[in-house]
Amino acid sequence: MNKSDLSRNLYMLKGPLTKNGYDWWWHNFTGYNRASGEPRTFFIEYFVCNPALGGDTAVLGQLPQNRSQGVKPSYAMVKVGTWGKNACQINTFYPISQFSSASDQLNIKVGTCLLTEHHMTGSCVITPQQAAKHPEYMSDAGKMSWNISIDKKISYHVGYGASAFFRKINAFEMFWHAEGIKTEYSGEVTFNDEPYDIIPNQSYGYADKNWGADFTSPWLWISSCNMRSLISGKVLSNSAVEFGGGRPKIYGHPLNRQILGGLFYEGHMYDYNFTKFWTQSKVNFSFNEGDFVNTWTITASNRNSVMKLSLECPIEEMLFINYEAPNGKKLHNRLWNGGTGYGTIKLYQKQGKDKVLIDHIEIRNAGCEYGEYSS
Repeated sequence: MNKSDLSRNLYMLKGPLTKNGYDWWWHNFTGYNRASGEPRTFFIEYFVCNPALGGDTAVLGQLPQNRSQGVKPSYAMVKVGTWGKNACQINTFYPISQFSSASDQLNIKVGTCLLTEHHMTGSCVITPQQAAKHPEYMSDAGKMSWNISIDKKISYHVGYGASAFFRKINAFEMFWHAEGIKTEYSGEVTFNDEPYDIIPNQSYGYADKNWGADFTSPWLWISSCNMRSLISGKVLSNSAVEFGGGRPKIYGHPLNRQILGGLFYEGHMYDYNFTKFWTQSKVNFSFNEGDFVNTWTITASNRNSVMKLSLECPIEEMLFINYEAPNGKKLHNRLWNGGTGYGTIKLYQKQGKDKVLIDHIEIRNAGCEYGEYSS
């Protein structure tokens, strides 16, 4: 079942999370160079950290004096960038006084950058001089502007773990909701003065959000909605795959390495979620950092099905994405992040002790991530 829940897409920093918490809204998609037609994948993220500690100045946790004095970060940030050759991330910071959010709908403002459920606009610029002078920005140099419409087609609902009750008591250190594991974007991006057209049925888009008091380690994410059956040759236009997690913590106590996710296959959700114990779901995963290609594998099963996923992404098309935690520590210093992954999925139906192949699927334009805390 494709279950939407817009309440999980709202601004979540209340109570203790206002002084020790982050909230972000993430989007990625493919655009096409207006002159050459060449594809390029982009990401746009709206982020806020420790809003109750801020004011008219952005407080950056990686600034040396703040690190030495244990000053916690407080700011709103817009992170944008691109994957592929010459991948980069551009981080622009704003004081909390330039952040606002509606309470009853998704309506975010960071400086002049805007985000709703159906539209986002904005621009970011970091000069080479700024990037070199300010390592606390954790940013590459570049500039990007966007005017994008958003049409979320398929959601992934993680279940009671992100329900209103567990959100209220902040049971988990990191929450997740994926309102648009298949999202059609349209509009325009201008990246380093080159215009790109975003075409809905070729945008291969994705939208989710994360919030909480800290990150997870390991940290895994895989998503794709560019899917084609290798058996029939048919484009699977009503399908998407999504997995995420690592080692969740509940009330500060780490669970075993766990990821969850699902395959929405032409109208039917194959869900592999350990929190839904009645489904008897099990998921095993691995990551291998290669010399030229990074590789992910996932084997997932529940009472009725088995799914085997294999994914690769060229290292030269990925980047190490940068975040600092609300406590000011930056422990993810090798968090691989990419959007040009490719691979295959084999989906089986269980029949007694046997399993029958439902489809063998090619996936492309896959978002992919993996990292573990530095010691």
